[in-house]
Parts: sequence; C-alpha cells; structure tokens
Amino acid sequence: MSNREVYKRCGCRAPDGRRLGISCPRLADRGHGSWYFALELPRGHDGRRNRLRRGGYRSRQAAQAARAYLLGGDLDTGRRLVTLGQWLDIWLDMRTLSVSTRRLYTQHIRDYLRPHLGNVPLPELTTGRIQAMFASLQRTSALRGRPLSPATLQRIRACLRTALNGAIRHGLLERNPARWVELPSGQRPRAVVWTPARVAQWQATGQRPPVAVWTPGQTAAFLRHAHGHRLYPLYLLVALLGLRRGEAAGLRWCDLDLGARVLEVSHQVQEHNGRTVICPPKTDHSIRTLALDHVTAAELRRLHAACHRAGQGEPTGFLFAHPDGRPLSPGYLTHTFRRLTAQAGLPPIRLHDLRHGAASLSLAAGNDLKAVQDMLGHASIVLTADTYTTVLPSLARQAAENTLRLVLQAARQDAHAIRQRSHQAARRHRGPARRSPGTHRPRC
Repeated sequence: MSNREVYKRCGCRAPDGRRLGISCPRLADRGHGSWYFALELPRGHDGRRNRLRRGGYRSRQAAQAARAYLLGGDLDTGRRLVTLGQWLDIWLDMRTLSVSTRRLYTQHIRDYLRPHLGNVPLPELTTGRIQAMFASLQRTSALRGRPLSPATLQRIRACLRTALNGAIRHGLLERNPARWVELPSGQRPRAVVWTPARVAQWQATGQRPPVAVWTPGQTAAFLRHAHGHRLYPLYLLVALLGLRRGEAAGLRWCDLDLGARVLEVSHQVQEHNGRTVICPPKTDHSIRTLALDHVTAAELRRLHAACHRAGQGEPTGFLFAHPDGRPLSPGYLTHTFRRLTAQAGLPPIRLHDLRHGAASLSLAAGNDLKAVQDMLGHASIVLTADTYTTVLPSLARQAAENTLRLVLQAARQDAHAIRQRSHQAARRHRGPARRSPGTHRPRC
C-alpha cells in the first residue's frame, strides 16, 4: 500500500495562513495529526473520476482497516459496490458527535437500518425500499405491543438521510432517496397534568399519557416519601430547578457555593457502551448558574456534612457517587425514581417529566417565561413555551377568571358608554328646556 493511499496530516497553518497538510514538520511526533486514507471509486455516469478521502483515525492501522473494510478485500473497486451497511460504519466513524447523539445513531443503525438495508448497495437504494423498511418497522413493533412512535421514526430517517448526504458528498450517490420518504408527523406530545380524572382512568385501564406531570400536591407527596433517601437532594433539584438527570448526576462540590446559595451547571454524565462518561452539557445555553432556595440549600449542607463524616477531610468530587467516587449513572437515577414513585402510590411519570413539572410549577408560582427559560437552560423562549410548560389546573382556572374579568369589565364599560350616548341623544331630541313666564335668569 503506497503512502498516497494511507497518510498522515494535520490542521496546522503556515505564517501566511496556508494549511500545511502532509508537509507539517510536526507530523513525526506521535500525538500530532491524524491518519487518512484515499480510495479510488468507480467513475460516475458522466465519466468523472471519483476519489474518496477519509480521515480522523488515530493510527495508521485504523486507517488501513477502514480502507480494507470499505474495499471488502477486493483491490478492484470496479468489481465491488459499497453497501449501505459499510457506508454507515465508515460515516459514523468519521463524524464528531456528542456522546448522546453517537449513542442514538449507533442504536438506529444497529437495530433498524442494518438489519433491513445493510446489504443493499448504495446505488440500488431507492425511496421505495426505504419506505418498505419503515412499513415493516411499524408493523412488527405493533405486533410486539411496543409500536414505534412517530418521533422515533422521524429520528431514524434523519439518521439515514444525514448519512446518505455524506455519501453524496463523497461521490457514492447522486441523490438522497430518504428525502422523499413519507412518515407520520413527529411532533412532540404535549405534557398533561395528572388530574383526578386521569388518575382514575389510569387505575382502571392501565393506560397512561405519553408525557404527564404531577400536580403540586403529587410532587409534594413524592418528596415526602423520598425524604431520607440518599437521592432525595437530587430529586429535589430536578423537581424545583428543572435539572436534567445527566446534569444532576454530574454535579460536583466545586459547582456549589452553599454560602451564596448558588449552583453552576457546567457538565453532565451520560452512558455510552455500558460506561458512564463526563461530557459538556446539551447546548451552550445549558451552562448556567441557578439560585438555591433555603430548603434545598439546607439539604445540600446536610449531604456535605455526611460526606465529610464518611470520607477523609473535605469532600470532593461528585455529590452523588459510588463508594469509589464514580458518578451514579443516569439509568440508576431513573430506576430508583420509578421504584420510589411506585412505593408512594403515585401515577407514573418519567424522571424527565419531573423537569417538565418544574417549569409548570415555576409559572404557577408567578415567575415569568424568561426566568423559566433561563432556569431550564433553553436557547429559545419558544422552545420553553411550546414544549416544557404545562398549564396546571389552578393556574388555568385563574387565567380563565382573569380573562372573564377582563371581558366583563369591557362589557360594563361598553354598556355605560351606550347609556351615556342614549341620554345625550334624548336631550338633543327634546331641545333646550323652556322657562316659565315671570322667571328670570339668575345673575352671576
């Protein structure tokens, strides 16, 4: 294999701004730059040369293995076409993705795309074949009693469509067949409140809404039941401040100022391939500083004192951790939350729905939408208004009364104005009042 087929390059630039590429003198250093490979592909229908370049590999061996896998061991690229499964592997390896997005794409490829379309050569991939795959997914998942939601189907298509756009950029496809696939709308379901009527229906039928939040009384009942559990402060933070579960799991003692009663969200914990990893928050706007109420601050002080007694010296590291200091996984937080919810006899919600409820509770307490947006760490106030807020019954009743009061007040003002105009018209119709004979106008 020639050096032009597998090579090393970096992003360094010369003083004049020109990219050095393969001529950088630091490429001899082991940790500098990354490895690439080049592959000659079959010429297109127009006769143009197609050359695939891929990079970002940590070693020469990794680049060679990726090139050999794409070739399938056949040195004559004209005798072998790249299949969708092969391209998905290489495309996913070349992308720089967050931990959560990589995990999601990997799941979609492993569970849905590869079993149905993995052996199909890219030029033979049609909209009809992709549409048939989605029809099969909907049918088989419904037979198993766990139908795929429209949002999940949309995410699978988005993964495939993005991968095929990459194949177009590398000359492996001329058009994206996933673009014209028709799927049900993937609009996110709005959260509803566990009113007494919904609770009764759930108890009778076992059916539950896709997204639901507790009333203030139900939230208080859960917190009373969870009081004394070691994760009680964590669930208090989620219920009152709307932290994501990964953000709560990633809290460190250095992120807290208990004297000033403030908390900084600067990273999160996620699960990937059975391991917990520390990574940046979901977006830049997720990095935020939150004020603590006096009850939550007191609970965190008690947790701090307990860690100090159990450990050696001043507690460091994560607030909620295993004995060896590793942070608790988000999955463990969800599992414990479900168990505590069932023990408390409350209608089921997801741990993320406790975050939804925090937004609704904040609005019910009189906080404006901008304050709720900042608390949740949203980039757009539209997202806060459309997705993460649910009108609680008490707030809805107050809003209805306020609306009625406004309408009635306007109606009274209109009636008063009508009466005034009527009186004025009557006076004009009667004309000026006549004085009796012998009467005199009073002098000023």
